[in-house]
Amino acid sequence: MKIAYIITRSDWGGAQAHLYDIMKFIKSHTRHECCLIIGEQGLLADKTRQIDIPVTIVSNLVQPIDPFKDVAAIKDTVAILKKIKPDIIHLHSSKAGIVGRIAGRLTGIPAIFTAHGWAFTEGVSVSRQRIFLPIERFMARYTSKIICVSEYDRHIALEKNVGDPNKLIAIHNGIPDAYPHQSVKDASKIKCIMVARFSTQKDYGTLLQAVHKMLPGSDLKFDLVGQGELLESTKQLASQLNVNEMVSFLGPRRDVPDLLVKSDIFLLISNYEGFPISILEAMRASLPVIASDVGGVKEAVIDGVTGFLIPRGDSEKLKSKLELLTGNPQLRMNMGMAGRERYLKYFTDTTMLKKTVAVYESVEENIYL
Repeated sequence: MKIAYIITRSDWGGAQAHLYDIMKFIKSHTRHECCLIIGEQGLLADKTRQIDIPVTIVSNLVQPIDPFKDVAAIKDTVAILKKIKPDIIHLHSSKAGIVGRIAGRLTGIPAIFTAHGWAFTEGVSVSRQRIFLPIERFMARYTSKIICVSEYDRHIALEKNVGDPNKLIAIHNGIPDAYPHQSVKDASKIKCIMVARFSTQKDYGTLLQAVHKMLPGSDLKFDLVGQGELLESTKQLASQLNVNEMVSFLGPRRDVPDLLVKSDIFLLISNYEGFPISILEAMRASLPVIASDVGGVKEAVIDGVTGFLIPRGDSEKLKSKLELLTGNPQLRMNMGMAGRERYLKYFTDTTMLKKTVAVYESVEENIYL
């Protein structure tokens, strides 16, 4: 079987890490073939080429809605699919999911779509929900299987009439246990880290407000890892709140596992999520997690056991949980150990990859029925 994967962005994030792990598994552990169709050059494209998987760039496949480029992207993708002749296509991200399913329909190739958090989930702007909900309802007709990365996302799809129970399947994200999870930390200061794109999905504003409320005299340090369209405005907010001495903007990094094991607390403050891989990476590194209680986050983080869940946009609650963990090193250690145990039990990549391949094989079987 030949699988064509389609995604929009090549900068490294949860969806990109997830897709890379799947492709690497297909390449090294199965007899199936795969290739990548992607909207831009970048880290994912580079890493994919390094494991000898073909990569095709479709420059019109862009993340913002652009009718002219979107139509061109569909035409380009149809031409590529006719050339490479995959048995199935597997789509990641909302825009690639739309373009890819239309291209699949036009070429007669079955499509599988992984929803890394729905564009109509709670926390997304009402205007965006109004655009994408009817689109996803319509596109579900042309999808053989829809993989949701959390039970939360599967339930919300059913509630909104996006697909049906036979098409929707929940497969939690999983990551390999191939990185260090212990490190000698600097005992003189507590280091917090957040790894997330600077976009409307992530709520860096609430985090910075919480940091501001902890002044003066706090010896906490915050490393913010990532890039995105809101990076500069977030830096400006940090200056306005006078927290620059506590906050470091590290940009995109390739050494995130090493940064995690040198940290003490992991943060993911968001407006909405699917099932974040960054939280699994933190649990793998034995870090306690403070995260916004959105999407499928509570399926990974057990409140009061592996970390704390806070309401969306609640800087006061975030401040209090930070202060609690800061003042209690034993609690940090206990939560970090509990998080790693939970990761090892439920969220390694083995189960996720086997379930995903089983979906491929079930779709392939139906082609010939």
